[in-house]
Amino acid sequence: MNPEAIRDKVAIVGMGCCKFGENWDKDPQDMIVEAAYEAYADAGIENPQKQIEAVFCGAQYPSKGTAEVADALKLYDRPVSMVVNYCATGTDAFRYGVFAVASGMYDTVLVVGFDKPKDRGVSGPSVAVTGVRGLPATPAGWFSHVAARYFDTYGAGREDLARIAVKNHHNGTLAPKSMLKREITVEDALNARVISWPFGLYDCAAQSDGAAAAIITHRELARGYRDDFVLVRGIGISLSADPKEDPSFDFLRWKPTEAAAKQVYLQAGITDPKKEIHVAQVHDCFTLTELLAYEDLGFCEKGSAKEHIKSGTFELGGELPVNTDGGLKTFGHPTGATGVRMIYENYKQLQGKAEKRQVKNATVGLSHNIGGAPQACGVCIVAMP
Repeated sequence: MNPEAIRDKVAIVGMGCCKFGENWDKDPQDMIVEAAYEAYADAGIENPQKQIEAVFCGAQYPSKGTAEVADALKLYDRPVSMVVNYCATGTDAFRYGVFAVASGMYDTVLVVGFDKPKDRGVSGPSVAVTGVRGLPATPAGWFSHVAARYFDTYGAGREDLARIAVKNHHNGTLAPKSMLKREITVEDALNARVISWPFGLYDCAAQSDGAAAAIITHRELARGYRDDFVLVRGIGISLSADPKEDPSFDFLRWKPTEAAAKQVYLQAGITDPKKEIHVAQVHDCFTLTELLAYEDLGFCEKGSAKEHIKSGTFELGGELPVNTDGGLKTFGHPTGATGVRMIYENYKQLQGKAEKRQVKNATVGLSHNIGGAPQACGVCIVAMP
């Protein structure tokens, strides 16, 4: 790998995001149009049919494949590609767009992540997780095994997870396009009905409908769109063996996160993430996965997350704010859109346009998006010039 092959060569010049939620009054194309046209307006693109040279879209549950985006945006006479990588789909689609521009093949491309799982007739994600060490499992059931081992090893407990939920519920109330806008207390979280011990209702992300979009171009062309463009400093995807079939998996970390972070820190020239990253969006499908991400991404030492949770390190006013828009927990989780939504939040934060949830002096942002089935992770670092 050439670690500097893409560093600061690709710029984000426009982004958009529809409101996430149970969007019964919209179909996927409505949400795609809303997100893409916000991105067009943000970039000052008046004629997308001429200015957009390629489209990279990501969705876990597309009903019409690439036609869903091509039909919605009337972008036919150019390549439109579809990426599927379960929950990491949005980051992977964005990665393909970055590589397409960095290679010199295209000047300006559109990335769209979307999904509408609420129309699928299931109460949660239908993921092919068939067992944990041979036992039947759901995603909550699987990660609950990790939580139990982590608790036993490092002395963390349900209250630590509850504090993460409280933080993300608060942050979600400050994000206009989030799905859930309800403050909760630690007691609320601890007393909620149990989904799969130690996870209660407030430990689990809200599945939702939604779409997010990005316009990316060469750095040399970026000022033709805007002055406050944001650069892609590094982006990577990593996989590991399926944990339930990996005898070396210790249930204390998420191996693909560690590997993807190593890739992207090398690309971005990051040597001390807890000091060099100013704001982060991490994959809190469960509060436990956010806790693991703090350590796996190098924001704190292994086993020390509980102390940082209690001291407020990762809150809006803390040293390294995490999930500033509420994360998957309250902003919502339309599978294919989440990775792009995370980048959207960092883009707004770095531009100083995050309003009530704005992080002071943020110039470098990280997004972390786990997926696969489930053994993948995508990490993206963006920065101001």
